[in-house]
Amino acid sequence: MGEREWKQALFAYVNQYNRSEVNGVPQPDEYLEVGQRMERAARAARLEQWYSERDAVPLRSETRAKPIRIVQDTPDEAVVDVQLHVRLFYEKGGMTHREDRIERERLTFTREGEAWQVTRIERDPAERKPAGGEVPFEQASFNQGGSLPLLNRGVLGFGSSARPSRYRREEAAAYADQWWDSFNPEFEAFDVDCTNYISQCLFAGGAPIHYTGKRESGWWYKGRVAGRELWSYSWAVSNSLERYLGSSSWGLTAEQVSRPEQLMLGDVIFYDWDGDGTFQHSTVVTAFDAGGMPLVNAHTVSSRHRYWDYKNSYAWTDNTVYRFYHIADYF
Repeated sequence: MGEREWKQALFAYVNQYNRSEVNGVPQPDEYLEVGQRMERAARAARLEQWYSERDAVPLRSETRAKPIRIVQDTPDEAVVDVQLHVRLFYEKGGMTHREDRIERERLTFTREGEAWQVTRIERDPAERKPAGGEVPFEQASFNQGGSLPLLNRGVLGFGSSARPSRYRREEAAAYADQWWDSFNPEFEAFDVDCTNYISQCLFAGGAPIHYTGKRESGWWYKGRVAGRELWSYSWAVSNSLERYLGSSSWGLTAEQVSRPEQLMLGDVIFYDWDGDGTFQHSTVVTAFDAGGMPLVNAHTVSSRHRYWDYKNSYAWTDNTVYRFYHIADYF
């Protein structure tokens, strides 16, 4: 297939994608499989209800498509991995808000006569994958006179102090905005990076390391040394960080609250997509909409100022359970 033909088909797909994000009407899908048509129709209906419940009005969607890999290219079919940077603008309470997210899709283009059509869309909602899979976790006791944190606090330009310090919420949110679509080279980057990113944000806000030397306890990070992964599960795994925040009584502590309206900048939300008690995704609060509801940042599917409930995510289900943590003001 000629490059121009392929780009024309992708351009048409992106235009349709933008319209579906704003007006709730599914993209033309007569060439798609039945299951995919049903999924798209259900999501379109959910988005329409979602905006209505929020008293928000979608204004426009601007999506940039970047081909990142051509998997197959024949005269009659092409399979292409595409990165979509979606910028969604909506109005609420007289204010215009912007949400960014970066998603990936595998598109199959098939020749239909003289034209090319998208005949298959493959998505693998990365937010549904917990980093590290199922890992053990225990809240180990911690002796303040014992081992010291081994992470160099100079990485982020902070000095060390044994005195209680304030959680710098604005700095946690600023760090989240700085690195929402890229990786700080001072840290490991993971395919499922959401909790590693959240831990960095907490640390940027001044949260103290709880070093135990055991991966299944504490909250700490040293990096990769001689091929060994030297960080706690709670640093990089959503379910482990949720359990850590729910039980920690020293250093980084938090209070579980019942409503998103109770959250502040730098607070954390966990997502259990299946309602089975295992949290697979985490986000950090970085802003608020005109109604005072949290907007969040995340990695894995890189997102900036996204509405907290994630109902526009392909990972979301009717069984989704949230857990809200208000980080302590002082450590």
